[in-house]
Amino acid sequence: MAKPKGISKGNTRVEAGSSDGFWDRPMLINLLADVLLLAGSAVLAWAGALALQRLPVLPLTQLVVATPLDQVARAQIEQTARNALSGNFFTVNLETAQAAFERMPWVRSASLRRHWPDAIELQLEEHRAVAHWTQQESESRLVSTHGEVFMASTRESLPFFVGPEGSAPRLLVRYREFNDSLAAIGRKQVAVHLSPREAWQLKLDDGVVLELGRDQPKHPLAERLTRFTTHYPAVSSSARSRLQAIGVVDMRYPNGFALRASKS
Repeated sequence: MAKPKGISKGNTRVEAGSSDGFWDRPMLINLLADVLLLAGSAVLAWAGALALQRLPVLPLTQLVVATPLDQVARAQIEQTARNALSGNFFTVNLETAQAAFERMPWVRSASLRRHWPDAIELQLEEHRAVAHWTQQESESRLVSTHGEVFMASTRESLPFFVGPEGSAPRLLVRYREFNDSLAAIGRKQVAVHLSPREAWQLKLDDGVVLELGRDQPKHPLAERLTRFTTHYPAVSSSARSRLQAIGVVDMRYPNGFALRASKS
């Protein structure tokens, strides 16, 4: 016996297995409309952004340097700005420009911000050199007050630091400590040397070389340097002349020191 295709209820005939179509579901239609509207808005925003990048609107006309500078030349800033600041007020890439300015000699850090409607404000922090550092590939290097090694040159009279790569912060700390002790006798350091075996050597501004040796718990460097500064004022003018002729004071002895001729 064949199954009926539908059931009649009064004047309405309902087909077996039938359901409402997409266009009979208002919720689905509204959802689709919302999705299409959102997608259209995103496409319009993207197109607007592309158009803004291509149109010559809000061009950058000023670079304002907001910090006083001692070492960085105006010509260096102008050259870097021409290469790094591309685009308009909205599209310029500040992170890329920041990296470019931080590659300039003497620049420790840089920060940039937009200044409505056509300017970029630049702030630079310069390195403050405290000593020369060993040259690398014929490039002059300096040590900053933060113990950082950077590529730059200067005509300023600075002491020389010599030590293994990465030891500049340690030399700076010791240099400051030694300066405090030597100030009592009116002497300054012109060179500080740290050997690969951790031995310390100082050269003073009167030509005397101090061999301090390695720092040891029982005989720390500060104790040896204090021994030198304690006996230095007692040396007469003639004896001091002989000391300069000898040139080297070996402070590596536990309770005294020795004088020997300079290698030069």
